[in-house]
Amino acid sequence: MNLAAIAFTADGLALGRRLAAALPEDTLALSAGFGPDKVGFRTWTAENFPRRDGLVFIGATGIAVRAVAPHLVSKTSDPAVLVLDDLGRFCIPLVSGHLGGANALARRVAARLGATPVITTATDGHGLFAVDTWAKSQGLRILNPAGIKAVSSRLLAGETVRLRSRFPLAGRPPAGVTVTDEAPWDVSIDLGTREAPLCLVPRAVWVGAGCRRGVPAESLARSLEALLREAGVDRRALAGLCTIDRKADEPGLLALAESLGLPLTTYTAEQLRAVPGAFTASDFVRKTVGVDNVCERSAVLGSGGGRLIAKKHAEGGVTMALALADVVLRLEEEP
Repeated sequence: MNLAAIAFTADGLALGRRLAAALPEDTLALSAGFGPDKVGFRTWTAENFPRRDGLVFIGATGIAVRAVAPHLVSKTSDPAVLVLDDLGRFCIPLVSGHLGGANALARRVAARLGATPVITTATDGHGLFAVDTWAKSQGLRILNPAGIKAVSSRLLAGETVRLRSRFPLAGRPPAGVTVTDEAPWDVSIDLGTREAPLCLVPRAVWVGAGCRRGVPAESLARSLEALLREAGVDRRALAGLCTIDRKADEPGLLALAESLGLPLTTYTAEQLRAVPGAFTASDFVRKTVGVDNVCERSAVLGSGGGRLIAKKHAEGGVTMALALADVVLRLEEEP
């Protein structure tokens, strides 16, 4: 994790140095909130909150609360925030305990420093299934975060949570969770349907694209949105954008990839020709770029040999297709 810590006493600064040494697998930038090299805690927070995976305040909890309060947006995007007393006795996850990883980080920090982790989230306190933590561990995106509370409330009330998954599940359901194909569901794992209080999607859909030279990004985006609607896929299920290497510098494709926050992966004509399967062939495309189809073949190749879930969609000089990578989700308990 990319971490930043600020200490407010000499003991706290010494503890911060111990913490950096105790977490060699992470990066930790340590600042002093006191003395001649003092950094204002509000300025420090404003600079680090948007660009770190976690913030560690070594001092009073009240300072941390005042510092982060103006920056809090959502449990799905806020970084983990921890508080350590300057003697290293207690480690408190203050913000983003589950999705931001603050609870897990607090346990790890406490174990390394010999501190006591102070975990206050109800599901953890009762030893119950934390659906948001599990979703993060499986690479699932949450379409409706408000549903997390509904699911946790059922578990805390001793009720059963009904889970339905389009994808294979390995392992045994944790206590309080039953897997079923019969509606109604409390949790649904699919590619974008919203038929449950909590809907999760894996990042497992790859977009294969081909286009005429100079096609604007807006045209590419419209084609993609039309294809996603037709296939019933939420854009948060997208994992990558693929094309032929001749389009590696295509401005529209590069802009589309940036807007989606996805990598643009390119393949040679030889690599695309070697992809097994039945594809929508075009003699014109073969003569132009050396392979009979770009969008379907590149989508399948990008997905690691997954299956096409939307074949070639052609519109305004743009062709696109979607392929779904193989997904197996692991439940918490082994058989």
